[in-house]
Amino acid sequence: MAYSSRANRAHLRRRDIKVVIPEKADQAAHRKRKGSRGGRPLSHDADLYRDRNTVERLINKLKAWRGPATRYDETPESFLAGLHLRGTTIWIRSLHPAE
Repeated sequence: MAYSSRANRAHLRRRDIKVVIPEKADQAAHRKRKGSRGGRPLSHDADLYRDRNTVERLINKLKAWRGPATRYDETPESFLAGLHLRGTTIWIRSLHPAE
């Protein structure tokens, strides 16, 4: 869920969910133009954002492989085996990155 609307941010605050994504530049500019009616600047947890980004990039690498992305596997076991295989290839490539 993005943090772009006041309603979304209020919902997250009620559920004690931390803001992880930083405020977009255009939204910050809009808030500043509104002056005191624009509210306070959003704070975000930079460490959580970095971790979130790492997880998202890994998921995108997993989805780049056709098997897990399309879920053609007919059984949960073969789907999991495909994820293990893709995870292994990602890990091996990370040991020796292309130069």
